[in-house]
Amino acid sequence: MSDEIKDLKKKLLSSRKNGYDRLSTEQLEAMETYCASYKTFLDASKTERLCAAETVRLAEAAGYRPYVRGEQLKSGDKVYVCNRGKAVMLAHIGRETLEHGAQITAAHIDAPRLDLKPNPLYEDSELALLKTHYYGGIRKYHWVTIPLELRGVVALKSGEQVAVNLGADPGDPLLVITDLLPHLGMEQSKKPLGEAVPGETLNLLIGSRPIGDEEDSGRVKLAVMQLLHDKYGITEDDFTSAELEAVPAVKSCDIGLDRSMIGAYGHDDRVCAYAALKALLDLTETPAKTAVCVLADKEEIGSDGVTGMQSAAFDTFMEDLCESQGVAVRVCFANSFCLSADVTAAYDPDYPEVYEKRNAAYLNYGVGLCKYTGARGKSGASDADAETVAYVRRIFDEAGVVWQIAELGRVDAGGGGTVAAYMANRNITTLDAGVPVLSMHAPFETVAKLDCYETYRGMKAVYQAE
Repeated sequence: MSDEIKDLKKKLLSSRKNGYDRLSTEQLEAMETYCASYKTFLDASKTERLCAAETVRLAEAAGYRPYVRGEQLKSGDKVYVCNRGKAVMLAHIGRETLEHGAQITAAHIDAPRLDLKPNPLYEDSELALLKTHYYGGIRKYHWVTIPLELRGVVALKSGEQVAVNLGADPGDPLLVITDLLPHLGMEQSKKPLGEAVPGETLNLLIGSRPIGDEEDSGRVKLAVMQLLHDKYGITEDDFTSAELEAVPAVKSCDIGLDRSMIGAYGHDDRVCAYAALKALLDLTETPAKTAVCVLADKEEIGSDGVTGMQSAAFDTFMEDLCESQGVAVRVCFANSFCLSADVTAAYDPDYPEVYEKRNAAYLNYGVGLCKYTGARGKSGASDADAETVAYVRRIFDEAGVVWQIAELGRVDAGGGGTVAAYMANRNITTLDAGVPVLSMHAPFETVAKLDCYETYRGMKAVYQAE
């Protein structure tokens, strides 16, 4: 091949490279440092409440303070609002007024899990169990026979809130959902994958040792309730006003002999939430435009409710910031940009039939841009315009961020959504971007360290954009 043709190919044709062929030794060392801090964050954030609390802790350590409505804000101020303990919004006030808009990242901190029902505790065949109702899009067969923790809060009538932690501390007992043995599972094995484990069978085994006299009934249930009362001071009726979540009893860890990946519960979407948060906290200079990080709840079930992205809580936060500068929030939104920071599906060579290889995201190729998500004919998507994609391309390329562009699987193979549509509905220019994930929504997901780090670098570049 002639040099002329080589130069022409280099000039005209796309040539995406594996990120390891692009990053320097110093960048790879920084990647490892970043990912170590991410794993620490993830292990402290098993639920949306714990994630919000850890976010507030890190923010205050970085100089952020709770926003007080009505206070005047000036360039360089760092404020946050925690919405009902489940969502957090943070802002680093920029040099320009909010009339010029804000640079926003929006991620979510809820993850698929099993919630306890309002009346969960029962006894059957002298076993004590807890009824659950799954939250988000799970594959139910993933959740049987794996060790589980029980985390959350019980709100008492007195107004006191009791934190529940069963399984996270060393030496704690764990919970489990049982499954049929293969010897008796022949009929179950004939069922479609989505029907083999009905939702009503996702019941947590919590005890088997009875108390009281042999002729008494409900002895195992009573024994379990006594243990819970001794530890937490709660009664069975208190389950009515509790938010208790069964989550995988696993810690984040390196995956692969080369330690190039991270395995954990909750990458979707805490891997992007941490990137957005850490990038904001690491800003060493006041940005030109106000930098805003939104960590929302309830994305996995449609972003509804007071802590979801469709809530007016975000509008209220931004309106308060705008009023402190005498700016109309509608003007701010019209001039703002939002990077909807949510994960995308990584190409899995074991299941090539659901991907379109030319438009799939790959591990180690950096943060994945998604012009649109949705399903079938882009239903439910926020379809970013060409100008928006070009804007982000320029930001990333100027910052040296490793990035790729992808769709969420083959056309008509499925689909999904993010918070992007709800930001765009506010008249905020929005584009999806996030970390490619293997085994998304499973109790144990896998991401590449390089993609985690490049997503962080991408978020930081957005905040710093002029």
